[in-house]
Amino acid sequence: MASKKEALKKLKSLCSVTIGGSLAYQFIYYKKDFDGYYTNVLQPLSQYLNPEWAHKIGVAAIKYGFFPPPKADDPKVLKTKFLDYELKNPIGIAAGFDKHGDAVIGLRKLGFSIVEIGSVTPEAQPGNPKPRVFRLPEDKAVINRYGFNSEGHDEVYKKIDTIEKSLLDKGLLGINLGKNKLSDNPIEDYVLGIKKFSNVADYFVINISSPNTPGLRSLQKKEELYQLLKEVNIARNAMKTDNNPPLLLKLAPDLSNDEMNEIVSVILKKESKVDGLIISNTTVDRPQLQNTQFPNEAGGLSGKPLTVKSTEMIKQMYKMTKGKVPIVGVGGVFTGQDAYDKILAGASAVQLYTALIYHGPPVVSKIKNELAELLERDGYNNVNEAIGKGITN
Repeated sequence: MASKKEALKKLKSLCSVTIGGSLAYQFIYYKKDFDGYYTNVLQPLSQYLNPEWAHKIGVAAIKYGFFPPPKADDPKVLKTKFLDYELKNPIGIAAGFDKHGDAVIGLRKLGFSIVEIGSVTPEAQPGNPKPRVFRLPEDKAVINRYGFNSEGHDEVYKKIDTIEKSLLDKGLLGINLGKNKLSDNPIEDYVLGIKKFSNVADYFVINISSPNTPGLRSLQKKEELYQLLKEVNIARNAMKTDNNPPLLLKLAPDLSNDEMNEIVSVILKKESKVDGLIISNTTVDRPQLQNTQFPNEAGGLSGKPLTVKSTEMIKQMYKMTKGKVPIVGVGGVFTGQDAYDKILAGASAVQLYTALIYHGPPVVSKIKNELAELLERDGYNNVNEAIGKGITN
C-alpha cells in the first residue's frame, strides 16, 4: 500500500513539474517572440473556435492588453496627412471588428492610426440569426451576415465618452453609423447618430453599403442618396462642435460605372457633399473560390478575393472625383504591397480586418514595415506623395 501511495505521489509531482515547465515555456516563448508565438500557437488554436466566438475573444484580448504593443516606432516615411489630421501611419482597423467600441485604446496600442467602430444603430438590435460568420481559409476570406448587431447609440456613447483623448495619441476615432433593420425612417437614423456622437467622433461614416440589412444599398441610388446626405449635412452643421467631424460615405464594391457616376454627381454638390469615401464594403459577388463548404452562404464576402476589385474601384472613383475627395481603401489588405497598391490607386489611408482574423496583431507591424520599404524604394518621403501615382490616363 505504501509503495502505491509513493508511486501516486511521484506521479503527481511529475505532472506538476511537467505542467509547470510547459506553462513556463509558453510564457517565455510569448515574451521573447510574440509574433512567432501567435503564428505557431495562438492563431492555429483560434481556428478551432467558432468564428463569432473567436471574434469576441479577440476583441476582449485586445481590450485587456493581452497582446504586446509594437517594439519599434513607425518609420517616418509612413507619416501622412488625412482629413487635416497628421497621422504617424495610414493604417486603420475597419468597422465591423470593434462593433461596440470596446477595444478602442487596445487597437491604438497595436499600432492602428485609425480606429473605426460600428456600425452603430440608434436602438439596440441583435442582428441576423446565427450562424452568421463563415471562414474560407483556402481563400483567406470570410463571409458574414451579422446584420448590424449593435448595442445601440446610448450604450456605445457611454464607452466612447469615457476615453481620454490623450490616450488616442494622435490617432483618429471614426464612428460608423447604420440604420435599424425595422426603421421606417432611415434618414432619421443617421441624423440621430450625428447628433449623438458629434462631440466624441473625429469623423463619421455613413454606411449604406452593407449587404446584410434589407433595402440598405438602395440608399446609394441618386435621389435617395441626395436626400440622405443633404439631411445629414444639415444636422452636422447645426451641431456647432469644435471640430465639426468630417463626413465619409462607405460604398459597395458591386456598383456599376453609371451608379458610381451618379454618386459622384451627388457628393460634389455643396448641400450633399462628403469629405471622403471608404472603398469598399464586402461584396455579394462570388468569384471562383477554392472553399467548397461555404461559398454559397448568404452575406458579404471579404478578404483576398476582394483585393483587386476594391483597388480598381478606388482607382475609378479617384479619377471620377479628380482626386478632390480623399479615399480610404479597404478590402483584402494582407501585405504592404496590398496597401501600397491602394495608395497608388488613390487611397489616402488604408483599413484592414480579415487579415487580422488570419494573421492576428503581428500583421499590423508587418504591413507597415513592408509599406515603408516600398515607399522608400520608390523615392517617396511620405505617404501623401504616393497617392494616386499609379494611375495612368
